[in-house]
Amino acid sequence: MELLKFHKNIKIRLLESFLSSAIGSMIFPFMAIYLSKHFGVKLAGLLLLVNVFIGIAMNFFGGYFSDQFGRKKTMVFAETLRLFAFVAMMFCNSPWFFSPIITFFMMTVNSICWGLAGPANQAMLIDVSKPEERKLMYSIMYWSNNLSIAIGGIMGGFLFKTYLFELLLALSIASFITWFLITFFVDESMKTQKSEMKTIRLHVNKMFSNYRDVFQDKLFILYVMAGLLVLSMEFQLTNYISIRITNEFQTQQLMDWHFGGIEMIGFLRTENTILVVIMALFATKIVKKMNDQQTLIWSCVVFVFGYAIISYSNSIWLLFAAMFVATVAEVLRVPVQQNYMAHLPLEETRSSYMAVAGLTFNLAMLICSITVAISAYLSSFATSLFLTSLGVIGIIIFVRIIPALERRVNGETIYVPSKSVENNA
Repeated sequence: MELLKFHKNIKIRLLESFLSSAIGSMIFPFMAIYLSKHFGVKLAGLLLLVNVFIGIAMNFFGGYFSDQFGRKKTMVFAETLRLFAFVAMMFCNSPWFFSPIITFFMMTVNSICWGLAGPANQAMLIDVSKPEERKLMYSIMYWSNNLSIAIGGIMGGFLFKTYLFELLLALSIASFITWFLITFFVDESMKTQKSEMKTIRLHVNKMFSNYRDVFQDKLFILYVMAGLLVLSMEFQLTNYISIRITNEFQTQQLMDWHFGGIEMIGFLRTENTILVVIMALFATKIVKKMNDQQTLIWSCVVFVFGYAIISYSNSIWLLFAAMFVATVAEVLRVPVQQNYMAHLPLEETRSSYMAVAGLTFNLAMLICSITVAISAYLSSFATSLFLTSLGVIGIIIFVRIIPALERRVNGETIYVPSKSVENNA
């Protein structure tokens, strides 16, 4: 199997990521319910928002620290801190002690750890992988992530309310396994040169300099922006689209079963998950036979078209069909899009690039929040037109930058900080 030929860092990452994600998905998606129960809905919303912004800020620090001090050191520090946070959460929700406020602070510590370790994890995968195996690597990680989230989400729905302490115990054990694997088995993928000790001021200046260079890489920023706009349509499924279908979808009958909008959203999410888990196993073989440029563009077109229908239609079969084509396009797009991304960063600032790319999730959620807000003033058709136009803009950006992207991937051009060499980006 080609999987066995991967660098051991990749195989360890696949194992610990699946384990941590599966157990984490039993807990963290339901923590909003936990916080609202103990702090009230308004304060819970504010606390979750604070966590998001802290995670964004720490993402930048994580990218810089990884480039300066090494991937493994950053990851070990983050995992040590995360292990402490999970153990504390476990004791604060045990039969012997209970403290929601400490639980929230430990959730914040976890957000800090995700910000610190995320860019290092992504950069390490690029460091140790060969260009020809990255599509397979990203396909397997994409499949594993979706499968773990599906398993965790289903089990968490049944266990969270009654067995929170036991779930946190399992999460602490998984965190210890992750810490042990990373500390003793993962190899450092970036050799840092010994240099003079820098003052805090010099580190701050260097960090700003690194990110200034990243944001001046026009091709990279446009690529991230295009991916963000396309991805934001998928995130609408759990935001605006869920609200619209819940309110507009009339009770319908399917095989003697009556169901409404909430059930329809559940069907669509289940369809998406099952298709991803099944198709991602074959995505790499399919993509190998296709042209990367054409695959990226056309998969985005079909994906945006599918979600455009889902954002407006109330027909059962049209919704199912649109989700099917959108999911097929998603499975084909992801490995190609991530493979292109792996070629863009400069080696010496790879984690800093990944930190900026990692903001896509947070910014997509921000776009979804804006869409929900403006939907209160627009008709369903106008709102659907708005979010579809965002996806179309993303496609146009991809089309415009593909020539420059191919030249960068093939080594015909390179990015020199503060000096633009991409003429057609």
